[in-house]
Amino acid sequence: MVMRFRDRIDAGRHLAEVVRSAGIGEDDAVVLGLPRGGVPVAFEVARALSAPLDVIVVRKLGVPFQPELAMGAIGEGGVRVENEEVLRTCGLDSSDVGMVERRERPELERRAREYRGDHPRVDLRGRCAVIVDDGIATGSTARAACQVARAHGAARVVLAVPVASRSAVMALRDVCDQMLCVEVPEPFYAVGEWYRDFSQTSDDQVVDLLRLAAAGDGGRTGSDPGGDGLLRDEEVDIPSGDVVLTGRMTVPAGPIGTVVFAHGSGSSRHSPRNRFVAGVLNAAGLATLLVDLLTVEEELDRSCVFDVRLLARRLAAASRWARVQPEVASAGVGFFGASTGAAAALWAAAQPDCGVSAIVSRGGRPDLAAPLLPAVRAPTLLIVGGRDEVVLDLNRTAQAELRCESLLTVVPGATHLFEEPGALETVAGLARDWFVEKMGSWGTVSGT
Repeated sequence: MVMRFRDRIDAGRHLAEVVRSAGIGEDDAVVLGLPRGGVPVAFEVARALSAPLDVIVVRKLGVPFQPELAMGAIGEGGVRVENEEVLRTCGLDSSDVGMVERRERPELERRAREYRGDHPRVDLRGRCAVIVDDGIATGSTARAACQVARAHGAARVVLAVPVASRSAVMALRDVCDQMLCVEVPEPFYAVGEWYRDFSQTSDDQVVDLLRLAAAGDGGRTGSDPGGDGLLRDEEVDIPSGDVVLTGRMTVPAGPIGTVVFAHGSGSSRHSPRNRFVAGVLNAAGLATLLVDLLTVEEELDRSCVFDVRLLARRLAAASRWARVQPEVASAGVGFFGASTGAAAALWAAAQPDCGVSAIVSRGGRPDLAAPLLPAVRAPTLLIVGGRDEVVLDLNRTAQAELRCESLLTVVPGATHLFEEPGALETVAGLARDWFVEKMGSWGTVSGT
């Protein structure tokens, strides 16, 4: 039976197993994701290999009178490759390629700067370039990427994808040293057909994943499949009223508590920022549940995105579900909320039967739960960026309404998304310390 991946993260983890079993050398490998959809897949492969992650930004150069036919491709650093056969067939030469290159190169350089920022691209000279995409239908972009990697000096080029058409696999063998696929289904119609969730990857997600990979975190950002000491790491379905929520449950050995994540507007369980924080919590002995509080259809409805009562009700359902999981049944539950998710966490915590042990808000909007703030009993940590002035004022006002133990911590120089170097690491450390301290003592106070 053909495998269908839950999402790009799941696909990346399956692909990582194939790449590792193929004996790809960890010492000399560089994993290159094709933006945008290939980067989340590549992130998991790079983490499994403990290899550096980068993007490989390429632009196909189409024949002027037939743009869908590639006569060459360009990459960063002035690299250009030409398809001599196409040029000869179409009666073109290098000057024609150069004309199209001059039009396409500014866009290529812009995209590279947007994704990588001030970081230089990883040097491929003498190394094994593992090029990763979320799937291959025709293979024209993958072919260009392999050629560009070779032109940048890669000693070996491996093309690795979760799913590909049989025709593409056959056609691409001449441009790579090795091709690795989890699935080569027959018949093949479209890459997205083999994913349950094939939602678009944003430019911001690409930037976040590259930054987190560059920062390094001991090989962990979020759950670590197959890692030592994990009791559980899987996608889960959580019933809540007439809908089923999707989440990711990760349980380390001997968990001291479970932290349920409530994401902000426009975010999900795939959020690189929250996955990063979750990984730090897992390493400290805390189980995590990253759950999407809205369905795919509801996320498109702005009235649902800011319906704090609805989000809180769903969060409470996820909390009840987590409490009865056998691996964590004897441990307390905490909430980690970001943006509007923080309001949902506070709203849910204010309910008499919630029994939450601790709350952490990252760049949160506690003002959206203003009517219920005095009823919150759980120790609450509010983390705000020093340059996020509007939200900082909202948090100061909200803290004055809280009657529970609370602390407002400002991360100097950080903006709302904590994108600055070291800012997210600071958030993760603060959250870890708060949960570890409070989750161990709250049960005797709350009676939970």
